Amino acid sequence: MAAPLGLHLEFGGGAELLFDGVKNHHVVLPGQSDPWNMKQLLAWIRGNMLKERPELFMQGDTVRPGILVLINDADWELMVNWNTIFRTRITLSFISTLHGG
Repeated sequence: MAAPLGLHLEFGGGAELLFDGVKNHHVVLPGQSDPWNMKQLLAWIRGNMLKERPELFMQGDTVRPGILVLINDADWELMVNWNTIFRTRITLSFISTLHGG
């Protein structure tokens, strides 16, 4: 069984408004039989942290277009596998590039 995983989550560019206006969160994900991956993490965030308007943050089982995701300051789309398995403490940043008008 994988050990619990500590993460630092950052929300910016307006995305923090969907999380009670809090930009920085330190969370501990429970241990599970397989290591955590991004799809599971996003489902956990939606179920445990997202306070309002999930359609502004997620589309299906991923973030909606217009949300920039950084894993330790690197664009997750540049990683070899977007479904990266997390084994160590990391920082994930979710930055909205969407602007209302």
